[in-house]
Amino acid sequence: MTSRRWFHPNITGIEAEQLLLTRGVHGSFLARPSKSKKGDFTLSVRRNDEVTHIKIQNTEEFYDLYGGEKFATLAELVQYYTEQQDLLRERNGHVIELKYPLNCKDPTSERWYHGRLSGRDAEKMLTEKGKVGSFLVRESQSTLGDFVLSVLTNEEKHENVDRKTKVTHVRIRYQEDGKYDVGGGERFDTLADLIDHYKKNPMVETSGIVVHLKQPFNATRINAANIENRVQELNKVADSSEKPKQGFWEEFEVLQQQECKLLYPRKEGQKPENKSKNRYKNILPFDTTRVVIRETDSDVPGSDYINANYIRSMLEDERHMEEGKVFIATQGCLQNTVIDFWKMVYQENTHVIVMTTKEMERGRNKCVRYWPDLHGTKEFGKVLVRNVDEQPAQDYILRKLEVTRLDRKEPPRYIWHYQYLSWPDHGVPNEPGGVLWFLEAVNRSQSYIKEAGPIVVHCSAGIGRTGTIIVIDILIDIINRQGLHCDIDIPKTIQRVRQQRSGMVQTEAQYKFIYMAVQQYIDTAQKRLAEEQKNKMQEREYSNIKYPPMTNSRSKHNMASSRSSSVLTNDDSTITPGGRLDAVDHHFSLYASLSSRDVSSSASKIPRDGVCRYTLQSTSVDLDLA
Repeated sequence: MTSRRWFHPNITGIEAEQLLLTRGVHGSFLARPSKSKKGDFTLSVRRNDEVTHIKIQNTEEFYDLYGGEKFATLAELVQYYTEQQDLLRERNGHVIELKYPLNCKDPTSERWYHGRLSGRDAEKMLTEKGKVGSFLVRESQSTLGDFVLSVLTNEEKHENVDRKTKVTHVRIRYQEDGKYDVGGGERFDTLADLIDHYKKNPMVETSGIVVHLKQPFNATRINAANIENRVQELNKVADSSEKPKQGFWEEFEVLQQQECKLLYPRKEGQKPENKSKNRYKNILPFDTTRVVIRETDSDVPGSDYINANYIRSMLEDERHMEEGKVFIATQGCLQNTVIDFWKMVYQENTHVIVMTTKEMERGRNKCVRYWPDLHGTKEFGKVLVRNVDEQPAQDYILRKLEVTRLDRKEPPRYIWHYQYLSWPDHGVPNEPGGVLWFLEAVNRSQSYIKEAGPIVVHCSAGIGRTGTIIVIDILIDIINRQGLHCDIDIPKTIQRVRQQRSGMVQTEAQYKFIYMAVQQYIDTAQKRLAEEQKNKMQEREYSNIKYPPMTNSRSKHNMASSRSSSVLTNDDSTITPGGRLDAVDHHFSLYASLSSRDVSSSASKIPRDGVCRYTLQSTSVDLDLA
């Protein structure tokens, strides 16, 4: 675990509970200084709708949990218990899981702040991509709560030797009174104030080399809950001393330059027998991730080919990466690929199809209709498709399709076909509310079907709108799994998706739209959480907090029945079609009961017998540290 951002240097136990219950998920945790004993720490862990607090002893020689293993640093202790998931237990045998670090809020929204970046990685980035005077700020890897200013500087000039560059690291101390300094001299209220000061008043190394802060080396990683601040930074109008184009344009251009490095083979799509199956001759699937049709005809060359790729999202949880959601990104059907399309859908056990285009746009065919009219049936090779039902919503049509194999005695399958109709012919929607409601409905259908295969997503070329929809959904999935304070990296997510299908997210407008969608999603989720807390003791309707009104909508027909009321799912709650949350959220009443008293009074003294006892609403937590 390289990050130390689970350490919150200046919060109380009550504030820790509020953070974990409103921003975390089951398994989220943080560490904080003990308020009852100076020098000690407390580990706070969310477990379903409760928070468990565990005392950490600091003897000045080692750290431990008042028993058990001993560690040289707090970071090593936390890392040990996150990697050894079965070791932290109550006396009754119940495991206390440390899954997701709840990151401390970034100390600044400035783009030069890189968070958990290591010194080695900072040096690599600055020397490979920076210029003399490029700088960044990162969290200290050795001292919790402190930061490091890393600057690319010139080495001392020697006679007849070209001047070389090096990276200078300057420690920034965070003081108990909330101010920052560099080990002496002036103190500052914020990191931004400190950086602004040393931009105008350069530091001097003991060797005499002047450390100039000329241009920021910007990060793309952000704390999800702080995305509004990042969007404001990216939207800033550049002044006369800076480049004429910055912000979103600059980030997207960097992505475009990296695209040329993704030179994966696309030989299958270039074969003569497959060229007619590509809607656009230069938009071909990577061979490494293409969907291979298994039901082939040995007498027909290329019968295993379809212009489609698997898109697998990867989840990082500080210790390792694991596979998240899986999609199939494909082009809009051609007349000669419809049978292959249905072969793929059946083969992959797909139950949800997302179509983000109309059949005709601006007089051009974008996708051949691959489903029959309402109540009609149609054969596509050995697959029989019946259009059982169609339900128009505000921005899309939902179709229920029954799919049967004519050559097999298998029960029919049901496919939910979502066709989004409000994406303009050019550009992107004016605001992302309609797309967010659409994705919520799509994911609800997918979640209802056990062992459902990948969601198939297509537009016309299968890279622009398709890539935008998939990236938004991947980011929302990460936030839902890891909480509103998790780290997200939008350019990095797009780059990973592009490694699986080239050209995904085609334009700067689509790139900016992804930021807008994630920002609105988080803003809506935060408002709903605040409303839940405000009404913690009552069962209530949540549908009064919605995404902002949508523009350019098709129709308001059947709007109420097409929408669910919840953005973030609760493990212990059921969302009914009417939009009511059936279970009362226990954790907010729990927080209210603790808010009325000093949290330290509810924690008993921790004996030396290796058992930590903490009473939380009549629930005693005993740690087995033997």
